[in-house]
Amino acid sequence: MLQVDDLNLYYGASHTLRNVSLTARKGEVRCLLGRNGVGKSSFLRALVGIESIRSGRIVWEDDDITDLPPHRRAQRGIGYVPQGREIFPMLTVAENLQTGMAPLRRSERYIPDEIFGMFPVLKSMLKRRGGDLSGGQQQQLAIGRALVTRPRLLILDEPTEGIQPSIIKDIERVIRLLAERGDMAILLVEQYYEFARDLATELAVMVRGEIVVSGPVDAIPEHEVRRHLTV
Repeated sequence: MLQVDDLNLYYGASHTLRNVSLTARKGEVRCLLGRNGVGKSSFLRALVGIESIRSGRIVWEDDDITDLPPHRRAQRGIGYVPQGREIFPMLTVAENLQTGMAPLRRSERYIPDEIFGMFPVLKSMLKRRGGDLSGGQQQQLAIGRALVTRPRLLILDEPTEGIQPSIIKDIERVIRLLAERGDMAILLVEQYYEFARDLATELAVMVRGEIVVSGPVDAIPEHEVRRHLTV
């Protein structure tokens, strides 16, 4: 289980995350919702070690990882799909996937066949440059690259952003499949309530760096979530 306790993060004098606490369990999808600019991506970047926190604690699988650098967190089984995908445009699809092998032991440095089962389009485009793919195909590549690391915690930052509806359905199917396997915790940041509601076991809503609503999907009235999402 992921256990985050009282995370505080600052950018200069700006207090971006305010005592954020959250859990995520294997076999479940925890979704963090909120408007643009409320601190959702900063929270995920803190979890994977890209941003330094001022105070708080991050525990994964009973180990305190608060002070670990990003590569050590990846070695602990934390996979990250950043907002905007951040694939390498000049590398081929195959080479992009191979970058996910960096935290793995030598014996594990191969691309699992299940990734091509989830995203068949990637297998047909292995020699194409990442920058030549459509936005939806790049998102599938970014998720595939994270899955190459064999994560036990998969963190996805707005995977539906700027993606055509057919690809969103594919991504939803894959997230559901991964959760149903029961060996992976999934933490998903989203803006779209319907996508989160249909996938998540539990929801949390962030406003100005604070969690203001949190609990099982069925226990939170839709209007209570939406009032924090509307502009």
